[in-house]
Amino acid sequence: MVLFKFKIFPIIIIFVLSWIILFNKNLLADTKIVFLGDSITAGYKLDKKEAYPYLIQKKLAELKYKDFKIINGGVNGSTTASAKSRLIWYLRVKPNILFLALGANDGLRGKEITSIKNNLSQAIKLALKNNIKVILAGMKIPTNYGKKYSKQFENIFSELAKKYKIDLMPFLLKDVATKKELNLNDGIHPNPKGHQVISKNVLPYITKLLKK
Repeated sequence: MVLFKFKIFPIIIIFVLSWIILFNKNLLADTKIVFLGDSITAGYKLDKKEAYPYLIQKKLAELKYKDFKIINGGVNGSTTASAKSRLIWYLRVKPNILFLALGANDGLRGKEITSIKNNLSQAIKLALKNNIKVILAGMKIPTNYGKKYSKQFENIFSELAKKYKIDLMPFLLKDVATKKELNLNDGIHPNPKGHQVISKNVLPYITKLLKK
């Protein structure tokens, strides 16, 4: 009976290792890219394969990039208040690049500028402390929130990018915002065509860091 157990033990080890290889590709890829965002990143009301992070993964594969894994960390309705805690959770996969796309919901809810800035700062500092390259995606809000507030909100992203010397994509929804044919009926969330445009615009920022 003891001999039987010793024969089984190596088989168990092999099984466990096989499971890790098959189901934990996030840990095995040489480069992990986390997209930390809200409903736009999550692909609100769309299939996950229609959201821009997945489309970027597809484009990178077409460009012959190897050994990378994209992780979609988009959560509907999320604000910058959750940025740091969510990044802490993703640290377990040891990401190399963080695409930080939060703030839209804060702006639409009229959150204090200093609070938004502080929340994003904490996430950026945590990423840099862990040697993670950061791309910060800027957002804009309608001027009906007041020209002063709208401008201050827009400036958050460029100010943080300058302070921490990180890459900035000035506006995540460039070429998509306000265009009816690229958004869902709510006029806020991109439709599949809109996500295709976003992926095209985001791609150069990703490839730039992958080449470093």
